[in-house]
This record gives sequence, structure tokens and C-alpha cells, in this order.
Amino acid sequence: MHDTWPLLQNSDFPEIERGKTTTLQLNLGYRCNLSCIHCHVNAGPRRTETMHRDTMQLALHVAEHLDVHTLDLTGGSPEMNVDFRWLVAEARRRGLKVMDRLNPTIMEEPGYDWVGGFLADQAVEIVASMPCYSQANVDEQRGNGVFESSIRALQQLNALGYGQPDGRLVMNLVYNPNGAFMPPAQEQLETDYRRLLNDNFNIVFNHLFALANMPIQRFGSWLLSKGLFESYMGTLKAAHSDTNLEGVMCRSTLSVDYDGNLHDCDFNQMLKIPLAGRATPTHLRDLLDRPPPRRIGVAAHCYGCTAGQGSSCGGALKMENAA
Repeated sequence: MHDTWPLLQNSDFPEIERGKTTTLQLNLGYRCNLSCIHCHVNAGPRRTETMHRDTMQLALHVAEHLDVHTLDLTGGSPEMNVDFRWLVAEARRRGLKVMDRLNPTIMEEPGYDWVGGFLADQAVEIVASMPCYSQANVDEQRGNGVFESSIRALQQLNALGYGQPDGRLVMNLVYNPNGAFMPPAQEQLETDYRRLLNDNFNIVFNHLFALANMPIQRFGSWLLSKGLFESYMGTLKAAHSDTNLEGVMCRSTLSVDYDGNLHDCDFNQMLKIPLAGRATPTHLRDLLDRPPPRRIGVAAHCYGCTAGQGSSCGGALKMENAA
């Protein structure tokens, strides 16, 4: 696989600083039942890296120490971690909000029929991958049969109470482009998703997050192999907006890898950039003695978060009608 880091590390991206940490984003492991083209984690069925329970326990201790109110669980498919249910139940017992970045097809894998019911019982907020409302686009990006499997899983989650107007069980969907271009305007795209998923499949959801593809790992390698890396980076940089700097996720979120090492964001984690660019990784345990540094490590891939409407784990940073 082609490595894009040598092309990203020398950058003029603006310096930014961290505010209060409100979220710990825990990567529970890189194992996934899918191997998607756009995946910035390079996750797949053969990955073996996984977070162990002692690291999870430390994360819960740190969350209490820092007065963090949200655990954002990601992967791979986080549900494939054997201690996923223990972590979620323990976090909820402590009053933490839990978000699960769900690949809906995991619900149809043998041995994972518990996922939907468990998430509903624990009132976990779901952020579900649904990169398009078109079967052809989804299957091109994620593999044959993924669209139909995802539709069945979302219908099951609706039946459990997710995505309904009462807002009791929140289910947000995630769009990713299936090529070397920026996502369209989130507001209009959400309207299209609502209409087409409801009309065709009776699926409802709370919000749509439109995320830009990051030029790293599997997607970055694909860009290089197609000769599109430079043009894609040019597109991101040309569309940079300083107004998006205030809302980027790294200002309020700390990314934690499966070994407990800290990074400024999930993308920096995949590039193995230690917290604030330090020479050696800073570990969760260090946060019990001192706060995270104010400075945030940046490189050229950060333009993926500030281009156009902006992009973060919570979707667009500004809406179409924003100034």
C-alpha cells in the first residue's frame, strides 16, 4: 500500500489549540467484517489489533478525572471487540453518553445478532455508515451486498425505536463520497436521504453527517495509484475556510488507540502522529498527572476537515445558510 505521510508532513496548515476535552474517542481495534475503499483506518477482517479491558478501565478512570461526558467508540467494527458490551454497560452505569460508530452490516454477521437490541437497551447513540442512498454507489465503495444488508439492519434499528421523532434513541447516518471529490452540501443531501430512504424502505433517522474522505491509508493509497493525490489535495486546500477552525473535532476530542496511546484525532492516530507532535506517544495514564497539551499536531491532511462546509466526526461544521 502506498504511504501518503511523506507528502503530508510538510504543510502550512494553520496552528490550532485545544479547548476543554469533552470526548474520548476510543478505537477498540482495527478488525472489521468489511474492507472499504474509503477507509482511513485500513480496517478489515484480518486485522488483529484490539483494545484490552485494562485499557478500557483506564479510559473510564481518565474520563472521570477530566470530567469527560462522552465516549465515542470506533474501529474497525467496535462491536467485534470481545469487551465491547462490558465497556458500554460500565460507561452507561457511570452516566457517560456513549456513541457507537456502527457498520450496520455487522448486525447480520454470525454471532452478532445481539448488537441492535443491546445498543437500544443501553440507549447508545448510533452513528451508522450509509455512504449513499444508491445501491450501486454503496456496493462499489464497500462491496457487493452491503447496501441491502445495511438497509435490513437500519430497518431493524428503526423497529427497536432508533431514529424516531421522539429522539429517545438517536441514529445518525454517515455519508462518504465514493471518489476524489468533496461531499455535497449536507443540508440538501440530508433532505434527499430522508425522502429516498423513507419512500423506498420506510427508514427514518435523526441526522446525516457528510464526511470528506481523508488522503491517508487505503483511500490515500488509492489516490496515489490513480494519479489523483495532488489534484485532490489541491481541491481541499483551495476550499479551506478559517471559520471552520473553531469547530474541528480535535479541539474538544482526544483520540485513543487500542494500546491507550493518545493522538489529537483519529486521522493522526492512523498516521502514527503522537499527541501534539511529541517524539514519543503520550498515554492515557499520563492524563492522571497532567492535562493534555494545548498545541494540536497538524499536517496537510487537516485540510480535509476545514475544506468547504467543513468535516468532522459530527459532520459539516457550517451549514449552507451560514455566513
